Amino acid sequence: MRLHHILVLVLLGFVFNYALADETQLKKSIQVHFPGSEIESLRKTPYLGLYEVVVGGEIFYTDEQAKYFFLGHVVDTQTRVSLTSERMQQIKDARRIAIDTLPLELGIKAVKGNGKRMLIVYSDPHCPYCKKLEEELANVTDVTIYTLLYPILRNSMPTATAIWCSADRLKAWDDFMLRGITPTGKDCETPLNTLLQSGQKHRVTGTPTLIFADGSVVSGLIPAPEIEKRLNNTGKN
Repeated sequence: MRLHHILVLVLLGFVFNYALADETQLKKSIQVHFPGSEIESLRKTPYLGLYEVVVGGEIFYTDEQAKYFFLGHVVDTQTRVSLTSERMQQIKDARRIAIDTLPLELGIKAVKGNGKRMLIVYSDPHCPYCKKLEEELANVTDVTIYTLLYPILRNSMPTATAIWCSADRLKAWDDFMLRGITPTGKDCETPLNTLLQSGQKHRVTGTPTLIFADGSVVSGLIPAPEIEKRLNNTGKN
């Protein structure tokens, strides 16, 4: 190998290691401002020498010394497309939650048909979109659904408590969500705080939040055909 080829390779290796060290130091500088939170992603952008940072599922930008943080959207002026929104969608599409980290034993379990497919839903009894989701799920079969009560809306805790304390939780849930029948379960010890902590740990910020067998996450209401498609693409229970 010629000498100048060797020198080029050595220089490239030096530049790579320097950049790596640079980003490691930058990550440390950013982390100081987010104690207790994980920096999920750090990468250099092709605009203005800024770095994209993802913390808690949210995007912001910083300079190479983490001296300034920039919040908001980067928009391509030619296409009028928000590059930040595109990245947020990519991050959401790639998001995964390990199924074995979810408290399925605390879920309201419904086995439909052969139950071979699996769906987990964080749901609030007073969330209107959760009620619409239940209407969509009525058209889905051959699935085991674990509903994790997630009473984050105002006045939802008493209803969630009454559902959990019912003799037949699944019936109480279906009656309330699909038929508007108020649950009559008496006060009892519930795992609702544990479920709330679980949702917070997994950054569940709204309901419904659907989690499929491969750990993929969908935030918000989707129709039955889309649920079927995702169930078929994500494996069995």
